[in-house]
Amino acid sequence: MSTQQLPVIVVGAGPAGLAAATHLIERGVEPLVLEAGDKAGAAVREWSHVRLFSTWGEVVDPAAEKLLAPTGWARPDPATYPSGGDWAEQYLQPLADTLGDKVRTSTTVTGVSRAGRDRIVDAGREQQPFAVHVEYADGREERILARAVIDASGTWATAGPAGGSGLPALGEKTAADRISYRVPDLKNPAVRARYAGKRTAVIGSGASAFTALAYLAELAESEDGTGTHAVWILRRGISGSTFGGGTADQLPARGALGLAAKAAVDKGHADAVTGFRTEAFERDADGRLVLVGEDGRRLEPVDEVIVLTGFRPDLSFLAEIRLNLDERLQAPVELAPLIDPNQHSCGTVYPHGHRELSHPEQGVYLVGMKSYGRAPTFLAMTGYEQVRSVAAAIAGDLDSADRVELTLPETGVCGGAGLFDTPDAQQTDGGGCCAAPEPQLVQLAAPAAVGAASEDPSAGGCCGS
Repeated sequence: MSTQQLPVIVVGAGPAGLAAATHLIERGVEPLVLEAGDKAGAAVREWSHVRLFSTWGEVVDPAAEKLLAPTGWARPDPATYPSGGDWAEQYLQPLADTLGDKVRTSTTVTGVSRAGRDRIVDAGREQQPFAVHVEYADGREERILARAVIDASGTWATAGPAGGSGLPALGEKTAADRISYRVPDLKNPAVRARYAGKRTAVIGSGASAFTALAYLAELAESEDGTGTHAVWILRRGISGSTFGGGTADQLPARGALGLAAKAAVDKGHADAVTGFRTEAFERDADGRLVLVGEDGRRLEPVDEVIVLTGFRPDLSFLAEIRLNLDERLQAPVELAPLIDPNQHSCGTVYPHGHRELSHPEQGVYLVGMKSYGRAPTFLAMTGYEQVRSVAAAIAGDLDSADRVELTLPETGVCGGAGLFDTPDAQQTDGGGCCAAPEPQLVQLAAPAAVGAASEDPSAGGCCGS
């Protein structure tokens, strides 16, 4: 059998994965979407309570909308902001239903290789189809041959640790009963009871941290939340960019997130501890957690910790595939300079498609949030343009694949994460990412309203924590 007659395997039935399948179908290429969860958009459903900071008009793929149209589906008001639950139920699930048996749920990809070739073997490699090993919920295993593989599995399953060095802090694993790595759903009675009246540390400086702080502040102001207080832990100092782009952000809801975090501190519902890199978790006599910094400081005990330090790509099932990834971000090397927070201004990302997403192993593409590796601030519209280009390349239409057009909204924030730890970095008039002052507990001032959250909850207003 010619490899051209085999399907293209798409890993993940999230926004980018389902859009990839749609674009492949539009070009006459057979897709097979493999989703580990029991429903499409399984990862999105886990943050169903969080509102996107992008509107419906920005989170529906054009090709998918065209495929859905004959079913009677109509996009919700394009100017409104969906929650993760809205996005999953009103768009992702109908799209998966329309794709029918081209989507398999409860199917975990455990490995990808070239059939009969491990990563060492050169001979005849490119002529071999891809062998994708999967495991079903009942434990049954199968090998599926494919002409190409599009990995749109995202990064949701691999959250970053609390440790400032990138490794779990000492004692972090044993303190798991008091630590969460997700924005809490405070509308859930059990979750609400966990944080109500408690002192909670929030570690992180991106949109997820902003959202958690705003939620905890709202809880503190409610009848059942008396005594609720947050300690916001930042690895860097307070600067003009700490709270994102604010009113300068071209996505107003994204800018409002940072302002909401600022308001939480201003109203006394949260204190900000700056320049603190967590090295260890210890327990006091009452079982509460004491965070210990790399500089030896010990913070006052807290009841709970919410760690929101971003996410990482799971590359384990791609171990037999030849990937070319940036050593810092774990993103494709051609894409990395465009999104690297050490260099990138966190504003517009240059248009990119199949060429920037390619690897030495021809026919393999990492798309969507996974293509960004550890870089933050990924938008759905970026993923949709990526998969359009990749589908065109797989179909052999290089003219269309190379004609990549993408304009992203500016964040209103300049400077890269590389400046955060530079003592002599100066804040510019443009609100650069700036200086890291001496570690201190600070109170900030500036009222604001609670905003909406990113479609990728790990995304930062500028860069990761």
